[in-house]
Amino acid sequence: MRHKPPFNKHFRVVNLYPIGLVGLLVGVWISGCTPTTPTQPREESRTTTTTPARNDKKVILTTFTVLADMVRNVAGDKAIVESITKPGAEIHGYQVTPSDLERGQKADLILENGLNLERWADRFHNSLPKVPRITLSDGLQTVNIAEDAYQGKPNPHAWMSPKNALIYVENIRKALGNLDPANAITYDANAKTYSEQIRAIDEKLKQAIATIPADKRYIVSCEGAFSYIARDYGLKEVYLWAVNAEQQSTPKQLEKVINTVKANQIPAVFCESTVSNETQLQVAKETGANFAGVFYVDSLSSADGPASTYLRLLEYNVNTLIKGLQEK
Repeated sequence: MRHKPPFNKHFRVVNLYPIGLVGLLVGVWISGCTPTTPTQPREESRTTTTTPARNDKKVILTTFTVLADMVRNVAGDKAIVESITKPGAEIHGYQVTPSDLERGQKADLILENGLNLERWADRFHNSLPKVPRITLSDGLQTVNIAEDAYQGKPNPHAWMSPKNALIYVENIRKALGNLDPANAITYDANAKTYSEQIRAIDEKLKQAIATIPADKRYIVSCEGAFSYIARDYGLKEVYLWAVNAEQQSTPKQLEKVINTVKANQIPAVFCESTVSNETQLQVAKETGANFAGVFYVDSLSSADGPASTYLRLLEYNVNTLIKGLQEK
């Protein structure tokens, strides 16, 4: 990653938040967001490189791990669900492998995010013309990217807002029911249970953000992946680049973020788990803000990591954001 060095001035931000509130808030959040068991038990989020034995179950492929976990919560034990990409993979520029195509040939359905997230998806599907695919972001109100090379195009990270996740779950429920009518009742029940869990996190997120003064509700990240959360929960989004397909900030982008952090005395900046945090560390150094950790966006963590399911991803991200903004 090549960057021109920005400024040499340092800016220190005064702690605006009571430390005691951090422990209380995080404790409440964690205790209130433990997922309940869906109607049909499922295994913990996982990916494999080969499709397991069918046992007359439908085989569902998703383009990345977050979608796979959401689908498993609706499918329960009535279908086999696998992710094409593995935990930790950067999905925008993913390179399809021969084994991916082999797995695709055995699939009954492929579920994707759409909104130009999976730039490789069209080539993948063109190689599998007989396998139907469904776009899970259909029906939601998109937020367009305001700048950079992607200006005017919809931000693809719609699943990052729990409100949008409810639309994903409904699309999953319909897709599985149409594919496998014999188990539609199970899919309906599981979707209802899972949606209730997502609504609970939606409420916790609103409560958490409400503890931050309105003029400090900023989320500063490497990728502009939080436009939907910003819209739905009253945050202001600041980012280095719009989509991780670039993964490189220009001097102008870097200068803009540094100036915004300084001008608004934003106490913390963040990056995402699938990209280098080098540039954001530079922002922290130039502004005096804390580098307060990484968010999980395009991928779940490994099974023993902090974001091994979609619900835990949301929980971890919000805890990281609130703690970062309240500690200085």
